[in-house]
Parts: sequence; C-alpha cells; structure tokens
Amino acid sequence: MYSSVFGGIVMDEAAMLIPMDDHMVHRGHGVFDTAAIVDGFLYELEQHLDRFLGSANKAKIKPPFDKETTKRILVQTVSASFCKNGSLRYWLSSGPGDFQLSPAGCHDSALYAVVIQDQTPPNYKGIKVITSSVPIKPPQFATMKSVNYLPNVLSKMEAEENGAYAAIWLDEQGFVAEGPNMNVAFVTQENELLMPLFDKILSGCTSKRVLELVGDLVKKGKVAGVKVRDVSVEEGKRAREMMLIGSGVVVRPVLQWDDQVIGNGKEGAVTESLRNLILEDMKNGPSTVRTIIPY
Repeated sequence: MYSSVFGGIVMDEAAMLIPMDDHMVHRGHGVFDTAAIVDGFLYELEQHLDRFLGSANKAKIKPPFDKETTKRILVQTVSASFCKNGSLRYWLSSGPGDFQLSPAGCHDSALYAVVIQDQTPPNYKGIKVITSSVPIKPPQFATMKSVNYLPNVLSKMEAEENGAYAAIWLDEQGFVAEGPNMNVAFVTQENELLMPLFDKILSGCTSKRVLELVGDLVKKGKVAGVKVRDVSVEEGKRAREMMLIGSGVVVRPVLQWDDQVIGNGKEGAVTESLRNLILEDMKNGPSTVRTIIPY
C-alpha cells in the first residue's frame, strides 16, 4: 500500500490504514480508479489515470502530485509488491484534518494505492441480470468514479437476493444505462454492436477500448457495424447477444435479463470474440495500453 499521509509504501498489512478523520472516510469526499496487472504490465494505466484525475476535478479535489508523479508512485507501488497478476486500486481524497462537512480544515489532499493479488481464476460463464429498483445516480455523480458507492452496493445486493449477478440501471427516461460497476452492450438483430451513450453514465475504459478494437471484427464481417446511442429495454431484451464490459468482468455474456432469455440462451460469437480481443490486448497490446513494471 502507498499512502501520501505516511509518505511512502508500506508492506505490513497492519500498517495499511487510512486516518479516521480523512474526509473520504466520514464524508465520502474521494474518488478512485483501478488498473489490471497482467503478466507484469499495468493495463490501460494512462486511460484510467486520465479518468481518475477527471473525477478528482469534478469532485473539487486538487491532487497532491502532478500526473507524472502520481503515475510513478503507482508503478513503484506495484513494483514493490512483486505482484504479476492482480489489480491496482487507487484513491484521491480531500484528506485528513477534522470531522466537519467542509474540507476547509483538511491539511492536504491524500493519495492512497493498494495492490491486490489475483486469488481466483477468471470466470466468463454466462449470467443472469435483473432490472434495478435502486435509483440510478444523477449524471453529475454517475459520470465521476467517486467513493459514494452505496447505490451500487444496494443494486448488487438486490441482484444477488434475486439469484442474479448484477442489476441493470435505467436512466430517468427509461433507457438502458449501466450495471453497478460495469457497462452494458448488445448485439442487435442486424448484428451491430450497440452501446448506450456515455453522457449519463461512467465512461468505461474497457468499453471504450472495445469500441477501438471491434473494427477488426467489422473488417472480417463478424460484426455489421457499431452504434452508440440510446437503447430501450425492449430493444435490449430482444437483442441477439447481451454482455457486461468492465475491468472486473472483462466481457461477460448475459444469458437472461429478468424473465427474458437473451438470444438462444447461450454465449454468442461476438461476445466471445470481443473478450478474446481484450484478453489478447492485455497480454500483447501496444505500449499505449500496457505499462511495464520494473520489478
């Protein structure tokens, strides 16, 4: 773990602490992001870091370091861990200081980072989702990756209570929005890849990378085209394929949404192809998406 409060990296789990008077703890004034560690490389660190700093700006948190210094600290933290496969999660908070509502009494903003070793093999089996009854966060908060994840937690719990993997949020107009910590995508009856607009939801780094890589499938005739637009529930449920996309799930097939079986109830060829493209990109992609860790 790295802590700017301590001023360095700690290896002892007992020392991996956040001060109770940090406003991220008692006021939720903080943002975070995550980058996968794959075979000794950080995947899409630059892209995640840009979103991270964008979230901090929206949350009115001034980082304690510039982007390059922050990146160097994150890389050094992974290096010190000797973790070759796992994830790096990092936070910016308004910092410790007092227990007031305003961060005016905070001494300085704080950067924290934790390296998490993979413990279980990835699971890409098809899943069921439901429509969430938990209200979606308004766009101002949904488009920033803040630590205010109570709606996300309740949405995930609702899904698990109903025998599903995740609950899908709808926006205030009833269009498909996103899952609790992943994006949603479809393959239409016309064999087009379809994603909801990112203007009211979190801009998923993995989803945006899928949009960059899917051109390969279009050239090969496996996908007819790509569209990013509003998606109705009815259109989503009658899609040939449905999938969840994110750092944690990569690209995972959805076989049932509420009582509706998606397509033929089996993983589709496009979903599998997109997952393979991302997994290959993680292992052998260009330097723009892979940052080597100097162990």
